[in-house]
Amino acid sequence: MPKQIYLDYAATTPTDPEVLKTMMPYFKKEFGNPSSLHRFGQIALVAIDEARRKVAKFLNCQEDEIVFTGSATEANNLAIFGVTKALKKKGIKPHIITSKIEHHAVLHPFEESEKQGIEVSFIAPNKEGIIKLESVKKAIKENTVFVSLMYANNEIGTIQPIEEIGQFLAKINKERKQRIYFHTDAVQAINYLDCNIKELGVDLLTLSAHKIYGPKGVGALFIKKGTPIKPIIYGGGHEFGLRSGTENVAGIVGLGKAIELGEKYKNDIERIKKLRDKIIEKVLKIPNTRLNGLKEKRLPNNVNISISGVEGESLMIALDQQGIAVSTGSACSSRELKPSHVLLAIGLSPKEAHGSLRITLGRFTTEEEVDYFLKVLPNVVKRLREISPF
Repeated sequence: MPKQIYLDYAATTPTDPEVLKTMMPYFKKEFGNPSSLHRFGQIALVAIDEARRKVAKFLNCQEDEIVFTGSATEANNLAIFGVTKALKKKGIKPHIITSKIEHHAVLHPFEESEKQGIEVSFIAPNKEGIIKLESVKKAIKENTVFVSLMYANNEIGTIQPIEEIGQFLAKINKERKQRIYFHTDAVQAINYLDCNIKELGVDLLTLSAHKIYGPKGVGALFIKKGTPIKPIIYGGGHEFGLRSGTENVAGIVGLGKAIELGEKYKNDIERIKKLRDKIIEKVLKIPNTRLNGLKEKRLPNNVNISISGVEGESLMIALDQQGIAVSTGSACSSRELKPSHVLLAIGLSPKEAHGSLRITLGRFTTEEEVDYFLKVLPNVVKRLREISPF
């Protein structure tokens, strides 16, 4: 077996060799600033336009509806603060809605919005980690202007009924004086789910390069034409005036190539799903374990297990010593020893949440690696339980 086995693809993915090859010229040979009018600048601008075309084709939208950002976190912030800022300038006192299981890149901007005097509702999921349409309906008020719900959860992999909610919002928007704008964080969904924005019925959609075998440091936000939005970063007016700052040409080119390669690897999804199901079946044979989230409505690469009598951090470290990289939750909060807010939201106790393990597979995961993990895990759990104070 290899010395290191990576089973944490929800945290980040390795850059695909084809993506890296496509990016390389823009670090040295074609290094121009895309805002420059000379040849160097125009070559860079053409490369950005081509990447924008690829992303727009994937989402089934227009090219000028794509804004490149420095990350998905920035894209989420632009969507949330940008829309509410634009509506407040129109004299509207907004009410905005999200869920309790969002990534912190959505939750924290909503919490900050609340501190700034904006009315906010946080919808609870059901025990399987699904946000039901009925919960959205109950949360809507006369002054509701914005709803943000993730397409697929980054911790437990549950897939949310975005299309159903989008259809409902489109229907009531025809009857409302004030339109409700709909945003989805689709960062975890891009590799595996249909992201046709016309089918989803969203006004804004966030994606990230490094979750789809592209480089870190680049994201994108789809913004449907007619959506009121103001920039949150000011400067030279790049990206249609919505994201100032010299574009990361190599990163954007890498994002475009990663999106393009996603179509090539679609047939690999079924293989990944079979490996996921194998892990679920074998791990649940360990006594006192449970699967978090529905098995049916979850990403094909995601397994999230609670193992009683074991601390998740101890389990993760012990597996790392065996050459296996997994996670106990979102990578963005892995330095905190707090229980996962997602697992608490679906009804787990802090003790149960602390004993969770997230295993996420990807394009380069092999069956041999999965078999090695399944061979090692029961012995690690047994040993940790024997020394656990629980």
